[in-house]
Amino acid sequence: MYLGLDLGTSGVKALLIDADQNVVGAGHGELDVSRPHSGWSEQSPADWLKATEDAVAALKVSHPKELAAVRGIGLSGQMHGATLLDKSDQVLRPCILWNDVRSHAEAAQLDADPRFRAITGNIVFPGFTAPKIVWVQNNEPELFARIAKVLLPKDYLRLWLTGEHISEMSDAAGTSWLDVAQRRWSPELLEATNLSESQMPALVEGTDKAGLLRSELASRWGMTGSVVVAGGAGDNAASACGMGTVAPGQAFVSLGTSGVLFAANASYLPNPESAVHTFCHALPDTWHQMGVILSATDSINWLAGVTGKSAGDLTGALGTTVKAPGGVTFLPYLSGERTPHNDASIRGAFVGLEHASGSEALTQAVVEGVAFAFRDCLEALRDAGTEIERVTAIGGGSRSKYWLGAIATALGMPVDIPADGDFGAAFGAARLGLIAAEDADPFAICSTPGTSATIEPDDALLAAYAEAYSRYRSLYPAIRATMS
Repeated sequence: MYLGLDLGTSGVKALLIDADQNVVGAGHGELDVSRPHSGWSEQSPADWLKATEDAVAALKVSHPKELAAVRGIGLSGQMHGATLLDKSDQVLRPCILWNDVRSHAEAAQLDADPRFRAITGNIVFPGFTAPKIVWVQNNEPELFARIAKVLLPKDYLRLWLTGEHISEMSDAAGTSWLDVAQRRWSPELLEATNLSESQMPALVEGTDKAGLLRSELASRWGMTGSVVVAGGAGDNAASACGMGTVAPGQAFVSLGTSGVLFAANASYLPNPESAVHTFCHALPDTWHQMGVILSATDSINWLAGVTGKSAGDLTGALGTTVKAPGGVTFLPYLSGERTPHNDASIRGAFVGLEHASGSEALTQAVVEGVAFAFRDCLEALRDAGTEIERVTAIGGGSRSKYWLGAIATALGMPVDIPADGDFGAAFGAARLGLIAAEDADPFAICSTPGTSATIEPDDALLAAYAEAYSRYRSLYPAIRATMS
């Protein structure tokens, strides 16, 4: 048996799989986010441990024999969080999370230093780890002076599980301290934030052994023998391992609250100018790129709140057959945009409204606007040298066949719908635990799920969609100009 632990923002998921990668059982532990000031987002690392205990305890009740047979544990986690420890491994302050934007000025300061983009291949975003540490130095200098180790959230969980200070490449790539091409910490960038490599965890690949479960925890959970803890992965890379998106040309589109177009790469292909994330993958000698949009299903949820209808009812009213783009265009910048604009202050808009524009016209515009935002991500990946020919759809929005048809037509490529199953970050983490414990072939284990259906682009609408996308592209600079 193999256990995947996924430390998310709202909870910890524990997933058990067997040697044939069948899901055996799952447990969950709840988490809350503290927001003491506007733009702040924090969690207590002690709460992560309690949530993990709760998740594993649920498995011990439902599947005690299977839990006792665990040979490997894999970790997945929310990225970018700054967990600060003193020389006794005591937590110095609440962890500053990925969605905390207090360090926007510090991020801009670091990003203005050309070494950061040159070495990391990425813009320094406010959500990344390095600017958070500069904020601590500027605002909590006495605490900064006591920092002995900086850990990412899942790696603090590893410290509790194993007693080891270890991270892995995919998560470390989101700190703004990793030399992403060379897969090692950059002493130069650490020095630029008044830190040293001694304050960083050791680095391994996500498939490597990264400690053994402490005997105290193994006994509490009923496990016997040595239990290997794998390097693991950041949440998106872990999801990619769960989906089998690990080889060049493989990609998925995640239609969740935010949206991600994720592509696996065999080489390092940065494109920071278009706000593409270029990170190490969890498997050795592989990388990945992500185009990120900030309001995907969040856009339809916003419209649902305005109209008093459910999101399902709104998209359901469109039917399943994709129509030619309407006269209304929607820019889904409700909370700014990441790829390709890196613009936190831009805001969304409807353009082309008329008396006849009812809820169905607005819904169609929202669906098309999000599809065109994914097209922006595709173009940014292409500019970086990444070509993909088809994508697999995941996330809550993928239940709308109309939306998937719009995305397929906007991207000009087939969209595959995976067979029913749990292929998320916890499953990917469990796969990494299996690989590390058994020295298994990562590419053989991280296979793709079966396809239940494929949504093809509507060839008859490709020209109309291309024209509508061109109109969509022209509106960002126009809206930006009105906000200057």
